[in-house]
Amino acid sequence: MSEKRKKTYHFHDEWEVEFFFTTVRGSCMCFICGATVAIAKRHNVERHFTTCHTSYHANYPPGSALRTEKARELKAALCKQQSFFTRPDKNSQKATEASFTATQFLMKKKKAFTDGEVVKEAMMIIAKTVLEDEKYGTDVLSSLSDVQLGATTMVRRVSAMSGNLTDQLDRDLARCRWFSIQCDESVDSSSTAQLMVFIRMVFDDFSTKEELLTLLPLKTTTRGVDIYNAVKEFLVEKKVPLEKLVSVTTDGAPAMIGRHTGFVAHCKADLEFLNFLQYHCIIHQQALCAKVICFEHVMTPVVKIINSIRSRAKQHRTFKKSDGSAGDEFCNVFLSLLDEIKEFMQSRGEDTVLLEDTEWILDLAFLTDITGKLNSLNCELQGKGKTVADMTSALNAFKAKMNLFSVHLQRKKVPHFPSVQMVLKDNASASEAFDKVAEKYSQVINRVGQEFENRFCDLDQLEPCVSFISNPFMNVDISCIAEQLSATFSLDAEQVEIEIITLQNDLHLKAHQAAPNFWCLVDTVQ
Repeated sequence: MSEKRKKTYHFHDEWEVEFFFTTVRGSCMCFICGATVAIAKRHNVERHFTTCHTSYHANYPPGSALRTEKARELKAALCKQQSFFTRPDKNSQKATEASFTATQFLMKKKKAFTDGEVVKEAMMIIAKTVLEDEKYGTDVLSSLSDVQLGATTMVRRVSAMSGNLTDQLDRDLARCRWFSIQCDESVDSSSTAQLMVFIRMVFDDFSTKEELLTLLPLKTTTRGVDIYNAVKEFLVEKKVPLEKLVSVTTDGAPAMIGRHTGFVAHCKADLEFLNFLQYHCIIHQQALCAKVICFEHVMTPVVKIINSIRSRAKQHRTFKKSDGSAGDEFCNVFLSLLDEIKEFMQSRGEDTVLLEDTEWILDLAFLTDITGKLNSLNCELQGKGKTVADMTSALNAFKAKMNLFSVHLQRKKVPHFPSVQMVLKDNASASEAFDKVAEKYSQVINRVGQEFENRFCDLDQLEPCVSFISNPFMNVDISCIAEQLSATFSLDAEQVEIEIITLQNDLHLKAHQAAPNFWCLVDTVQ
């Protein structure tokens, strides 16, 4: 015979007014005396009320507004009593949260652990001064004093946050669909080579995440095999799925990209690494392109003059005093301070013939403009979340601008060179000198543009694939793009052709081609 099923009883909200009862953690509690009943049955609740609180039935008639108001009053008193015991716990949680937040802020500002106490003391002084006469000043001071920012506490906070970030990264590595890494070597203040490894992960919903994966010290040699061993050991130790690696980005050092003994060569020789793409860091290459400008006749004197002024404290102070009217915004712009620098050097009896040469001043102005454009491109290429499509677009736009600038210079026009315009405006003899050097400037622009073409030819080969992924409904030669995609990503060209045709003729996908999550809508089976 089966066991009889037990009946479950539930509290009813109307009992609050009818019997002055409420529920606390699953038990029925009386508003009036705080007593509880074991089982939430109407009979039990009613018996307690009629037995222990008969006067309430007479003083507060059932159904009256007086009875409802009394029930609300008693319930509020009970809640206030409960909050009295729970508030310290909430205050403690808030103090701990504030301690973590303040520690994170101080660490981002590269402050020492011992600075925490100084910050807390400063906060107490400010709060005491500002809130001394305020109604809640005492409570605020008490809350601030509960925030722990001692050196030992901050060490524990940093350790806890570091452990949490590591756990998050481990989970992301386990669930990501693909990932790519970037390796960059640098030397710290103790002359130890440090290998920074960054990672970008792509998940099933096509969202991405970038993190610093690790910092590996190379304490002896920094050969390609040393870098390979350090990276491989770390990836194996962290149980990183190597089959998910799709690309590796490095600088152009032989230890990284050497054909036989470089880091990338060792990775490709390792069977645990599947086929992956190799990139030379775009920002490094962009910086190298500037070397073809070859304006040492301008840079060398400028650096020499600046070092001469800054090398001696007295000269530096004298120059700053004489330059007081120039404004702080011009202090780092040599061209804008040219007149002040010339006057200062003349006051010291130094030769200023070069600074009075109109052609040299034009060269300085041109160098200022072209390096400014290169710096703007460098800033555009930096930052989190940049994709190959973003960088390819920026580089193509820059190369097109170089062609435009060259044409303008051949016509002796400088609408996009503000420093040259300023010299031509302020110097009467500059126009004649500019006619002589305009062709030279055009050739420099052409050299820079050609250097970009040479260094980024691998991106030019990748551009059709990037363009198709960015706009899969563009008019393309399906066989051609299928071959390029298959060659780049090791795919079956014939199968890719069928998939492209299926995708481009899907009416539902066409309707959502502008959606930011377009590729999430594509059926993986297709």
